[in-house]
Amino acid sequence: MADQKPKDKPPTSRIGRLARLASLAPRTLPFAFEGAKRVLGRSRSEDEEAAAKERMAQEVKKTAEAMLKTLGEMKGLPLKFGQMASYIDGLAPPGHEEKFQAALKKLLDKAPPLSAESAAQMIQTELGGAPEQVFEQWEREPFAAASIGQVHRAVTKTGARVAVKVQYPGIDKAIENDLKSISLLETMMSPVTKKFHAKQAIDEIRTVFMSELDYAEMADLFRRINANEPDIFVPEVHHGLTTRRVLTTEFAEGQGYADFCKTASQEARNRAGEAIWRFTFRSMLKYGVLYADPHPGNYRFMPDGRVAFLDFGCVKMLPPELVEDMKRYMRAAMDADWDEFDRACVEVLGYDPNDESWDLYRSYTLELMMPLTTKEAWVCSKERARETVSFLARGVRSLSFKEGEIPNIPHVPKMPQDFTFVNRLQWGLASVMAGLGTVAYFRRMSEPWIREGLHPIPAA
Repeated sequence: MADQKPKDKPPTSRIGRLARLASLAPRTLPFAFEGAKRVLGRSRSEDEEAAAKERMAQEVKKTAEAMLKTLGEMKGLPLKFGQMASYIDGLAPPGHEEKFQAALKKLLDKAPPLSAESAAQMIQTELGGAPEQVFEQWEREPFAAASIGQVHRAVTKTGARVAVKVQYPGIDKAIENDLKSISLLETMMSPVTKKFHAKQAIDEIRTVFMSELDYAEMADLFRRINANEPDIFVPEVHHGLTTRRVLTTEFAEGQGYADFCKTASQEARNRAGEAIWRFTFRSMLKYGVLYADPHPGNYRFMPDGRVAFLDFGCVKMLPPELVEDMKRYMRAAMDADWDEFDRACVEVLGYDPNDESWDLYRSYTLELMMPLTTKEAWVCSKERARETVSFLARGVRSLSFKEGEIPNIPHVPKMPQDFTFVNRLQWGLASVMAGLGTVAYFRRMSEPWIREGLHPIPAA
């Protein structure tokens, strides 16, 4: 990819984007089949398992490289999904996670950038002058590139060092076409997708991802929320140099996630993990603001021990009643009030106590909440992060395939639509914390937010 000339914009037409995704099919089908076998297939013999692992080992590198190239060029939703695959433990075939994720990690903040001329044209259009006129100093080559835009270092006329996130030309159209394609697929497969409540999930994805294209206000909001948090740094927005398609913020010096995980002491990783946990759950449980994109490229680990949070596009304002409902089953689990916990599982999460899936989903909810329910220090590990995915996969497989019976997809609870990105947060954050290997008393930290009611968001 490094030898290719940077493009002026990502492909935006619906047909063009579908064609690029279709080109990945020969590479991704082996992964899809293996994933289906994990969830729905029969148990395999030792020899069959060894043969399957060997086949996957041959496919992993080629598949990841193909995804890196195609998704990196497409940007938008495909790149966002590739980012999720690069860090959420338990999604890749077992035994191959590290190789697969290592190849895709470039998608977190090193995706193929667009041309310097394309970025300069966006600055000209949005800020009324060439980058060299608007800024005292401007670096033509971006130091980070992700799903919606790429980031350039610059210095303002007043001497402030800033990071300038320039939106890719046409990315709003590209995302809209991606969402139309997903909706079409859902309609074509409605007999199956209806059981998984796919339409409400797609509607929620459309709402959140289209609002991602306007994110300066959210950066200001999170800066106010965390103004008194000593270990959290939210860069200040330079509003005079910010538009809907260009975001200019204070520059955050620090290490990236991968380097920090490799070099930081256990004490530093504990402190950083606690900061990320506080940033995420305090915002949600105290103010009803969901930070729904906890991927590693959104953090910088500063020399003074603070964690800088860089991207506030994928944010959702949760309805107050939903936050209270979430706290309801959290409190019940903390108090070991299992009658109330079961009622909340039915009334909030849509679990059916009369269906055979009841024990699976109830137990899975408790599995996710273990850091909150234990009074001891919780050790974040990749094994535990993978279990958040594997636990559900094993349970669905056992319900779907029973000896002497026709395979059947078990009952899927219909959760509130607003819960779509809460589910994404659970898997993503577990994997981020696992990479840090944080050890902390998460219950002690979180309990005050769970016991209290919602607070008003601080005024600007």
